[in-house]
Amino acid sequence: MNMPNFLVIGAAKAGSSSLYNYLKQHPQIYVNPGKGTGFFSWEGEETDFKGPGDDQQLLINNLEDYRSLFEGVSQDAIGEVCTDYIYGSKDPERIYHHIPNAKLIAILRDPSDRGYSQFLGNYRDGIEPLTDFADALREEDARIANNWHYRWHYKQRGFYYAQLKRYFDRFDDRQIKVYLYEDYADHPVNLIQDIFRFLEVDDTFIPDISQRSNTAKVPKNKQLHQSLKKFRKLMPRGKRVVDYLINRNLYVSKPQLSPDIRQQLIQAYREDILKLQGLIQCDLSKWLE
Repeated sequence: MNMPNFLVIGAAKAGSSSLYNYLKQHPQIYVNPGKGTGFFSWEGEETDFKGPGDDQQLLINNLEDYRSLFEGVSQDAIGEVCTDYIYGSKDPERIYHHIPNAKLIAILRDPSDRGYSQFLGNYRDGIEPLTDFADALREEDARIANNWHYRWHYKQRGFYYAQLKRYFDRFDDRQIKVYLYEDYADHPVNLIQDIFRFLEVDDTFIPDISQRSNTAKVPKNKQLHQSLKKFRKLMPRGKRVVDYLINRNLYVSKPQLSPDIRQQLIQAYREDILKLQGLIQCDLSKWLE
């Protein structure tokens, strides 16, 4: 049975939803429907997440179901995009056990911006009960202790050195490709074509990048936003009209991260960022400004 020969392992809120859509367009690439399954994070485990909306996480925890996603696939590059994989401590070992020759791709975003974007995304989706990011950061340890899903780990998911080091310790460096979100945002086609070369598929193919996915805009009216989303599920024929109303209710630009909170996060991440620079041989000084 087929298994993936590449994985996009993260990071969350670093353009993975858009990348998933771009990869899908390439005729030589197959990515499983529905984006991340969490298989390598939760294989053989019963998950009982306690956070708001966590019961709606559609995860796969057994090998048979996971393999079925790739049954009959004939493309050259077969993959999954799951941003949980960079974060889970058991994931590198499980991936190595099942697919030791897989190619691994990570896109990293300034960890302070990444955490704030995830907070805004959760707030937009109506599942974050707090309105202030500083309050959510103060609650994070308690949420983790109470088994809230990874998407609530705003600060902890930003310690990339500790996370990537597990992969570099287990896999050959030539199997790992790390990119920066800033480069992805500024030169998306160049970066995507480099990924195509890494996956050994036609790198002259140019996907349609006209629309970005899952951007963290904030609703002007949260209650209206939630009502429209529920209506969208109930009335699929009216999807276009509802999507138009949802977009009209979103602020064009998101609120900015407080300078005080940014500085607190930079201090927390400083040592990790300096170590990460050495690991991936890349200047990350802008993340410390």
